[in-house]
Amino acid sequence: MAVKNLTFADFESTILENPIVLVDFWAPWCGPCRAFAPVFERSARDHPDIVHAKVDTDAERGLAAVAGIRSVPTTMAFRDGVLVHSQSGAMPPAVLENLIGQIKALNMATVRTKIAERKAAATA
Repeated sequence: MAVKNLTFADFESTILENPIVLVDFWAPWCGPCRAFAPVFERSARDHPDIVHAKVDTDAERGLAAVAGIRSVPTTMAFRDGVLVHSQSGAMPPAVLENLIGQIKALNMATVRTKIAERKAAATA
């Protein structure tokens, strides 16, 4: 599957409408971003069940700001509309593959319970 380019207009709907979405926040001037690109593209081909998307932080400054991107590359992973991972820095193929395995193995009922517990504790 091809890597999808996301903009502010379609970011949220992409996250909410797909079970697993990996987002690579990158910039054209970033050497590590260019080095990570083929790894991310290979992962998209190897995992057609996962949406692999890219956000050009130069072109989408507003989206990068809302997402809290402070350095590039940053990879975010969403499962069932929930941010479950965020990490700056390029990943080697094996690390990305391991991350995908962990995301697929998540028990989302447990994740949602932990989120609710944290929210309750924060408002108490």
